[in-house]
Amino acid sequence: MWPTRSEWCPEQVSLLDRPSTLVPPARAEPALPRRKVTSVPGTPAGRRTAGLRTADRRTDRQPTGRAWFVARQLGLLLVAVTVYFGVRGLTVGSASTATANAHDLVALERSLGIFVEQQVQAFALDLPGVMTVANTIYIYGHWPVIALVLVWLAWRRPDAYPVYRNALLISGLVGMAIVALHPTAPPRLMDLGFLDTVTTQTNAYRVLQPPAFTNPYAAMPSFHVGWDLLVGIALVRESGNAWARAAGRTIPVLMVVSVVLTGNHYFLDAIAGDAIVLASLGLVIWWRGRAHGQRRTSNSSPAPINTVATVSASAARPPRPRTRTDEPAECR
Repeated sequence: MWPTRSEWCPEQVSLLDRPSTLVPPARAEPALPRRKVTSVPGTPAGRRTAGLRTADRRTDRQPTGRAWFVARQLGLLLVAVTVYFGVRGLTVGSASTATANAHDLVALERSLGIFVEQQVQAFALDLPGVMTVANTIYIYGHWPVIALVLVWLAWRRPDAYPVYRNALLISGLVGMAIVALHPTAPPRLMDLGFLDTVTTQTNAYRVLQPPAFTNPYAAMPSFHVGWDLLVGIALVRESGNAWARAAGRTIPVLMVVSVVLTGNHYFLDAIAGDAIVLASLGLVIWWRGRAHGQRRTSNSSPAPINTVATVSASAARPPRPRTRTDEPAECR
């Protein structure tokens, strides 16, 4: 009786008669296209890089992308500043309420022993040239400096720019709420012996800030001081130039002196502006660190194992072809 095909030994089966499951056909692997590797001039010997043309195209597009980023950010800030001054102009409080709040503020400063603004201004008026410098700092040391520093951050430090932009926007929202709910008259509008040096000695400030966007009772808080502190921190932290870092340390101090000498703010206005800006900056930095920590945790966690898919894949796996070890014992 002839043995069945499943009981044949290798020596009794020719290559033509042997079942195809015993000798699986060899599969030809498709040849992968070879990528041209070129050397980069100026790199150490043996160092190669692939896709140099793609890298060159990305490098060529980089300045254009950065300019587009700066343009978009300038548009966003222009809208934010317009809304800020528009809301301040539409929420002008009554003169009696603003004056009463200013008297309360002066009483608080007197109780703290820091109400010396009028004496400081009277002393500076007797010094030649001091008020000219103070007026210049008050006018040109605020919005022009803020705009220049923000453009520099967006161009040279685009990764750090959102931190200072968001701190500026958050502090501006807080300031708008305070101005609308608690209007305060500045010292120059109080009957306390102050002189409005900016208005009486120059008209340049009205060009940079038209009267339609001006709220005369927005002394509290002082963002002349607070936002100059913000850009000063940006220069100190982000700039590698010693002169720029020195300017970052000097500008906030000069602005405090300027707002007091020109009769536009009290000392507590400056303190409140700095406090709001520092709190906003701290909030932005905390939130950014928290978001980066969550992203890092999600990237490092292993992917969950799909047990159902694994079992289904095992059940659908075809049977393993018979090999030489699966042959009958008498054929080995």
